[in-house]
Amino acid sequence: MNRTIINSLIISVLGGSLAACGGGSDNTSTGTQSSQSKMLAATSVCNAAWNSATVYDGGKSVSYGGINYTAAYWTQGDNPSTNSGGAGSGKPWTVSGSCSATPTPTPTPTPTPTPTPTPTPTPTPTPPPTCSSQTWTAGVNYSLGAVVKYPANGNFYKVVNSGTNGSDGTDPTISTWYWQKTTCGGTTPTPTPTPDPAGSFAGLSKAQFEAWFPGRNSFYQYADFVAAAAYYPSFAKSGNATLNKQEVAAFFANLQHESDNLRAVREYNTANWPLYCDVNWVRVTCKSTNMADQYFGRGPIQISWTSNYRSLGNAMGLGEQLVNNPELLATNATIAWRSAVWYWMTQPGRAGRPAHDSMVGGYGFGQTINAINGNRECAGGTEYQGPAQMQTRVNYYTTFTQNLGVPTGPNLTC
Repeated sequence: MNRTIINSLIISVLGGSLAACGGGSDNTSTGTQSSQSKMLAATSVCNAAWNSATVYDGGKSVSYGGINYTAAYWTQGDNPSTNSGGAGSGKPWTVSGSCSATPTPTPTPTPTPTPTPTPTPTPTPTPPPTCSSQTWTAGVNYSLGAVVKYPANGNFYKVVNSGTNGSDGTDPTISTWYWQKTTCGGTTPTPTPTPDPAGSFAGLSKAQFEAWFPGRNSFYQYADFVAAAAYYPSFAKSGNATLNKQEVAAFFANLQHESDNLRAVREYNTANWPLYCDVNWVRVTCKSTNMADQYFGRGPIQISWTSNYRSLGNAMGLGEQLVNNPELLATNATIAWRSAVWYWMTQPGRAGRPAHDSMVGGYGFGQTINAINGNRECAGGTEYQGPAQMQTRVNYYTTFTQNLGVPTGPNLTC
């Protein structure tokens, strides 16, 4: 019996059964659509795709167009999409439900590795400037502009003024007219006062300074002294603590005598004011009786004479300013204090060496008097006036060393 006849018989039988059961066509259609809709709502993995050349027996499953179908009976070549219905519909295929291809699992994303930070490159340090400095050697004459390194303290000094033979064999830490502290490259640093850790200079505090000079002129202040001392790095800084304190005591003992306990800014005896004009140490008549044309004693050590004002101005880098305006020594406190330290550090007087060298070299306090006013106060001086003034200085020095807690050292007199 051919397939068409068999299918017709089956349909007739099923149709009669449905009619006998009262299953009208409308109800059957509605039920089929409802069932098909419910089945389509469920989504599963698609079965093998339907092939028109393949024979499918009842119960075989296929998929077509995203829907799974099950064969109701033997079938071949019947497209499921146009030949399907609900169970009992007489169609060769029944709808099992919508389907989708086997889902490809979403891969776990590979975490992006945290980038290794690029290290900040260490900057290449700037090499220290090179310079053509020489190591200073005693007795050597250095030309103007030469830079030397002083072996005792490691500092650099530059020749800023030259004499007959350049630096004339001078010591940079002492002869400040020839030499000025500098850097390796030859630039001049601004000196910075370096008080001791306890707030003192070589053991001398502001309170002790004020106790030594309670009635001093207000022109003389401790801070100005410290600022001036910074221009002479070897002053009271050339030895151990004891020696440094002895030098400070010796310095102020002489200043106390010279300036009447730091009361005198200008020489008291005005009658002598016109007597200190000179040309190359030959006394001459002053230009006028005006104070600005006279070179009498000014400042804490009472600098006098035209030639001393000129040498001091050159040492400070002021040129002729002090000669042209000597009153700077009585009106500029730092210049006034610098004049005293300059004289102490550089002027040999009758002693043949500056007062600083006498203290540092162990010659004793007496030789500082010899350097400052030896002709009048030391035995054998050309204008010797007896020991009274010398002894006054010794008494001051003895008191000051006691205050600073150090011995006086040898050779107090001259």
